[in-house]
Amino acid sequence: MPTDTSPGPGALPARAPLAPVPGVPVLDVVIPVFNEEKDLGPCVRRLHEHLTRTFPYPFRITIADNASTDRTPEVAAGLAAAVEGVRSTRLEEKGRGRALRTVWSHSEAPVLAYMDVDLSTDLNALLPLVAPLISGHSDLAIGTRLARSSRVVRGAKREFVSRAYNLLLRSSLSARFSDAQCGFKAIRREVAERLLPLVEDTGWFFDTELLVLAERAGLRIHEVPVDWVDDPDTTVHIARTAAEDLRGMWRVGRALAIGALPLDRLARPFGDDPRDRTALPGVPRGLARQLLGFCAVGLLSTLLYLLLYSAFRSSVGPQTANAAALLLSAVANTAANRRLTFGVRGRARAVRHQAQGLVVFGIGLALTSGSLAALGAATTEPSHGIELAVLITANLAATVLRFLLFRAWVFPERRGTSAKDDNR
Repeated sequence: MPTDTSPGPGALPARAPLAPVPGVPVLDVVIPVFNEEKDLGPCVRRLHEHLTRTFPYPFRITIADNASTDRTPEVAAGLAAAVEGVRSTRLEEKGRGRALRTVWSHSEAPVLAYMDVDLSTDLNALLPLVAPLISGHSDLAIGTRLARSSRVVRGAKREFVSRAYNLLLRSSLSARFSDAQCGFKAIRREVAERLLPLVEDTGWFFDTELLVLAERAGLRIHEVPVDWVDDPDTTVHIARTAAEDLRGMWRVGRALAIGALPLDRLARPFGDDPRDRTALPGVPRGLARQLLGFCAVGLLSTLLYLLLYSAFRSSVGPQTANAAALLLSAVANTAANRRLTFGVRGRARAVRHQAQGLVVFGIGLALTSGSLAALGAATTEPSHGIELAVLITANLAATVLRFLLFRAWVFPERRGTSAKDDNR
């Protein structure tokens, strides 16, 4: 794929180290709270003392009150008045996601973070969390309790729920980050400005949705192993939260499947290495990745084709069964290669791509039908196994030709853009 560092229309600029601006905090740490009058004061003072001692840039701590009904608003206001660099904001509706969206959307700090009020995560991980964002290396950063070097103290029930949730994310949404639920995350502001409007959830699923969309857009997520001690007095309702998370996974998975999210606007150009700005002579850009994707899709579509052919062959002749199986598998193959191999999202030009894919299908049909005709001329009653062997050989030849036609004609690479840009 192209490695031009000039961003396309609406795309994010190349990552760069942050330059502190006088009078503007580099880091804004948000603490979302609901009825935390007891823990809020010690938490904020401990965090403020740690940042004062260890963080080399100006910072701010923002208390985001989620419609508390106890004395939390008064405690937050008192801390904002007494402690330098602390402010508070009040929301009349509950929801951790709503609180983070509200504060992050109005903050001028270039790095935005949040942590839970119980400070379950060791604060020594805070500087490693935000350092990759300040340096320009990464777009988001998360604490993970599931790394080998993490040290975690919690009950078996919470451990099982956490690992099962992350396993479900990996299997259903192909998530590659290790810990979605750890309340210890950070994001660069310019990324948040583009990403937050795409995130619908306002509750506990908010940061999971944020991470899934960021990862699908190709943004870099840095993970920091943390030491973490479970809070036995947590007010999180596990069953209700799990049900809401499952609904969120279904909604996000469906939106990704139909290409309803404009993730291309979040694409990052490559860094400032001169080798990233020009293609290497004789090396087609993105060829290795496309070959891997095409082979994976081809393997699955070949299995689908063989299953369909075997099903159709029981009731119709070999030529009819071959044509029907090849047609259905070709439509699925074109759709899968469009999205997974060549990175084209959305519905724009989808009909044209399928039409071109059918032309390629016609070539494959000619090869396989010709092979069956030759087999029929050679023997009057070939066995089913021989038929399949001949078809597999013909399909291998058609597959090579299909990849070349897909790359050069159906999904051609364009100068200064990528296949994904066809949707714009």
